[in-house]
Amino acid sequence: MKTALITGITGQDGSYLAELLLSKGYEVHGLIRRASTFNTRRIDHLYHDPHGNGEMPKLFLHYGDMGATDTLLDVIYTTKPDEIYHLAAQSHVRVSFDMPEYTGNITGIGTTRILEAIRKSGLKTRFYQASSSELFGDAKPPQNEETPFHPRSPYAAAKLYAYWMANNYREAYNMYTVNGILFNHESPRRGETFVTRKITRAVAAIRAGKQNKLFLGNLDAKRDWGYAPEYLEMMHLLLQQDEPDDFVIGTGEAHSVRDFLDEAFGYADMDWHKYVEIDPRYFRPTEVDYLLCDPTKARTKLGWEPRVKFHELVRIMVDADLELAGLSIPGEGKRIVDEKFGNWHRWEDQVISMDQLTTG
Repeated sequence: MKTALITGITGQDGSYLAELLLSKGYEVHGLIRRASTFNTRRIDHLYHDPHGNGEMPKLFLHYGDMGATDTLLDVIYTTKPDEIYHLAAQSHVRVSFDMPEYTGNITGIGTTRILEAIRKSGLKTRFYQASSSELFGDAKPPQNEETPFHPRSPYAAAKLYAYWMANNYREAYNMYTVNGILFNHESPRRGETFVTRKITRAVAAIRAGKQNKLFLGNLDAKRDWGYAPEYLEMMHLLLQQDEPDDFVIGTGEAHSVRDFLDEAFGYADMDWHKYVEIDPRYFRPTEVDYLLCDPTKARTKLGWEPRVKFHELVRIMVDADLELAGLSIPGEGKRIVDEKFGNWHRWEDQVISMDQLTTG
């Protein structure tokens, strides 16, 4: 049985990755921050009470913080993981402008803390660094592994530091470290303040009579949007290769926020122009206008092709938020998930609880 440690296990990516690794027979350990309220709703369906029906748990949670070296050392020495998936970060780009120092400490230097802990432990742990397409910033699309980086936010700058530290430890200490430079990947578990989820939640809330307006920023920004569970399969695949290497991961298609509005509201037979208003507060001080992945390397070297494209992604997310709101759903999203992902990723594990649907 392999052992994996996931930082950021309670987030969108961490929860899907935990599902995937458990389905493959891993013992999974997750790092979570101590809080006075529970923040584990995305992984609650994976947890088995050791005092329950006698089933031995394979998911274990550990308190820790990316700003506290001693907790990271303790978890790594205790769990001795074969693989570490480092997903934890202050990951909201707009918020990083308001909290640049914190973002640099957690998103950037936090990566160094884990790499040092692995090095000092002497373990042959394989390390995955969750890099981001935000590294490319203003670079001309399409972007691939050879595209020069031009970060345009404190978040992107912190991720760039982490990217090069992962490479440095690979070259200096012969550690197995890889960077997955993932373009935008979405799902019904996406955080509620990210634009895609904000839109699909609004579709459901407006249909339910709980919301009147949706306030957004730049509608012309273009992104390469994919379906998160596929990208988690890719994370695992990158750590199974004979030699470590860095890859960009995306669909090879780009769509604007305006396109997302057209697709989401149109799928629910609604006209978004009646509900959407622009709020200047949601514009970034420096915008990233156009991110488009060139996934040639992943396709040729790893045989990876995305199964879910833009239109299907939107349907999955709208269906899930309509169901959370207690409304009838067209069902296209459920069919897509069931057909393309089989047993490890099921529709009912996406739609977690009604408290994900809030209004405002």
